[in-house]
Amino acid sequence: MPWQPSRDWKPLTSGTGQATGGVWLTPDGQVVKRLVPGVTDHRHHAFWERQALVAESGVVAGTAGLRAPACLGVERDEEGITLRTAYTSPVDWAPETLAAALGRFGACSLGEPAWGARDVLRDRLRTAEGRGGWSALSGAGLASVAIEELWARRESALAVLDELPRVPTHGDAHPVNLLGRDGADVVAIDWEQFGLGPAGFDLGYLLLATEVPLDDLLDGQSGSARRGAVLVAAYTGVSRAAWALGQPDPGDHVERLAKLSAVVDEAVSHASWKAW
Repeated sequence: MPWQPSRDWKPLTSGTGQATGGVWLTPDGQVVKRLVPGVTDHRHHAFWERQALVAESGVVAGTAGLRAPACLGVERDEEGITLRTAYTSPVDWAPETLAAALGRFGACSLGEPAWGARDVLRDRLRTAEGRGGWSALSGAGLASVAIEELWARRESALAVLDELPRVPTHGDAHPVNLLGRDGADVVAIDWEQFGLGPAGFDLGYLLLATEVPLDDLLDGQSGSARRGAVLVAAYTGVSRAAWALGQPDPGDHVERLAKLSAVVDEAVSHASWKAW
């Protein structure tokens, strides 16, 4: 008999990963996420089993800064995986506080699991190359000189990221995933893209999702974290805008592109330095 959620489970809207087949809240306060088979490459950012492996391993169950909700069970069957975790009550975090928590998480010493995501930005840029790069921006008159230079310097930028310290990364550090509180630390959900990545990776994603100025968000962070955050934010933000132009509902990615000009300029300087 095919797997089905119980009738008394309440559907939740969170959980939009490629492997997510649904998320529900049970009457006794458990969150049930159904994972369905997809990408099988253990290092790919969308590896379908990663969220269950993160929960089972407990690798981020008690990390400083950022941690996962308590795992209440992992059940595997022929059609997929059912992951049960404790419900995470939302907290209204200030972006600066989230940035500081991500910095503490990035300072944790964790071994790299065999199934951790790796080279996320490189993979995403390869996907963008297959779609024609950022040509949609040129066609829409949105490609500035700095954006064109950023695309031309992408291999140098990736080389800069390769040389940064490798630190624990959530992989999708958007405020919608940085929900709960455990003392001074953040309880985060949706660990599909967890792994070790360049310093500042998570901060770059957070930068794209907030209106807080770059200097305020990165106050107190290391130079390595700033370089990583700027490069990740610039390449991710511009790639999102180029992709959005071909979508029926582009969201706010194109509008946000104008707000990224200073970040793009700084990213070009980092990539150009490596080129020399």
